[in-house]
Amino acid sequence: MASAKQKVAHVKPYVERALSDQEVRDHIRSAFVAARDVYDELLGGRSAPAMASRIAGDEDIRAKLKETVEELRTAADRVQGKAQHTARNTLLLLTGVAVGLLFNPVTGPTLRRWIKGEGSGSGGGSSSSNSDGSRS
Repeated sequence: MASAKQKVAHVKPYVERALSDQEVRDHIRSAFVAARDVYDELLGGRSAPAMASRIAGDEDIRAKLKETVEELRTAADRVQGKAQHTARNTLLLLTGVAVGLLFNPVTGPTLRRWIKGEGSGSGGGSSSSNSDGSRS
């Protein structure tokens, strides 16, 4: 079992990022304000079933609850660093697709010839080829 020191060391980067990142603090603040609004609207001496029926029937309260959850989710993703890798992941995906197309036995040779023709400025493959495969 991990010691308390190990657990604190594991959480420390997340806490530091949350404290130093203004956008995370803004999302947490927005979530808190939305949650406080919902709490203020629901409170008022109501029983649990009365509050549940109010939540189910009141579109404004459901919208505020949804906003609260979205703000907290965005803040959590940002603290964990999930939003920072989208450009890298997109680049890796596009590179993988390009490599797959270039080295695919079906599309690869034709695509490589087309790229080679485009790169040398031969006019985009408008030349005709003979039946033996040579260009004229």
